[in-house]
Amino acid sequence: MKSGQGSGYPQAIDRLLESFSSLPGIGRRSAERICFHLLKQPADHVIGLSRAISDLVEKVTCCQVCFNLADASPCPICSNDERDASQVLVVEQVRDLLSFEQTGIYRGVYHVLTGRIDPLGGVEPADLTIAQLRSRLLDASCNARGVQVAEVILGLNPNLEGDATALYLAELLKELPVRVTRLARGVPAGSQLEFASTAVLADAIEGRRAMQQDGQGGGR
Repeated sequence: MKSGQGSGYPQAIDRLLESFSSLPGIGRRSAERICFHLLKQPADHVIGLSRAISDLVEKVTCCQVCFNLADASPCPICSNDERDASQVLVVEQVRDLLSFEQTGIYRGVYHVLTGRIDPLGGVEPADLTIAQLRSRLLDASCNARGVQVAEVILGLNPNLEGDATALYLAELLKELPVRVTRLARGVPAGSQLEFASTAVLADAIEGRRAMQQDGQGGGR
């Protein structure tokens, strides 16, 4: 239903309903519930929400080194002198990065692919930040604080697409002078890293193994 074409709502409400309905998991009925909830709230609460959404666009940026979300680039992790910039943990999404950070055990830096290879879903290697990862490994000036990368840890989700992406990266990186490892399989196959406990993730990091140990090519 398009704005102003028989919905019976004022145009401002119609526009908001269309905006909410475009969000993942929110249909027309859910959008209406949210909209009418906001109408019952104090004006300063709704205006505060509007400003928070504006800040999301105006103030949140993408780290040009690791593609983490932050207030400025490079992000606090990449610019932290106490982090080991020679060790790069590759993850699919920012939420996976946050899951590893909650363990408190990993002290290297990250690279966010912003997805995973999924031909059926229309996601090819060129759609991810794989080229930027390779640049970090080839040119230290592209890495956090200009440090040369010595190890790449593949921290991808243990499912079909995640494994395919890990194999692709291992093959791509095998000729480079870096050690390529992957997480130990303490994380159940088919699960999502963002839902794993901090203890499981910590064990997966500590027990990581070289890709070549599994006959999958890669690490040195």
